Amino acid sequence: MIPRRRRHSVNLTSLQGLGGLRDTLARARQAQAEREARERAERAAAERTRRLFVLTIGPVTPLPPSGQADIRRSKPAPHPLQREADERAALLQTWSDEVDVESLLLTDDGLSFRRPEVGPEIVTRLRRGHWSIQGEIDLHGLRRDEARLALLGFLGEASRRGQRCVRVVHGKGHGSPGKRPVLKAKVQRWLAQSLEVIAFAQASGPQGAPGR
Repeated sequence: MIPRRRRHSVNLTSLQGLGGLRDTLARARQAQAEREARERAERAAAERTRRLFVLTIGPVTPLPPSGQADIRRSKPAPHPLQREADERAALLQTWSDEVDVESLLLTDDGLSFRRPEVGPEIVTRLRRGHWSIQGEIDLHGLRRDEARLALLGFLGEASRRGQRCVRVVHGKGHGSPGKRPVLKAKVQRWLAQSLEVIAFAQASGPQGAPGR
């Protein structure tokens, strides 16, 4: 009696396994049929498009193969050159050479500037070279308008790159008439009017002293 019960149990298990396999095969056949139906519909749509093209354009002759590789280069991202030019022109008109110097602070180490929300310790750290220089522009040899335009572009690019501490070299005026630093005072006034600048200080010691 015991062997008979075991054989009966094995047969039931086998039948259950066959039933599951049959369901799996049925689902696979259904998925295959649906995939083939989609492919037929896509081919039919492509054929309708081709016929419509031929009816609209007329007979066409394919070009012979050139033997050259089809290398498609990705297009560069659009750059708003005209908008930037307009913004520079507008800012140049607002950067005055005669801005009120009350916003500039005279100290024993030279002139410095900070906006009201910036603490005085920021100016001290700038003067001592606490932060590493992330960018630099040299205005030597440039006329006033050239220097102003160059500084405007430099500050805008530094802001886009996320640079927080940069150096502006304006020179000591040894090549100017009377050997006076013409650009020094102008650069200080321009910086005080720039929205990108929250503080600046005259460099000291190895950082460049009055020329930077």
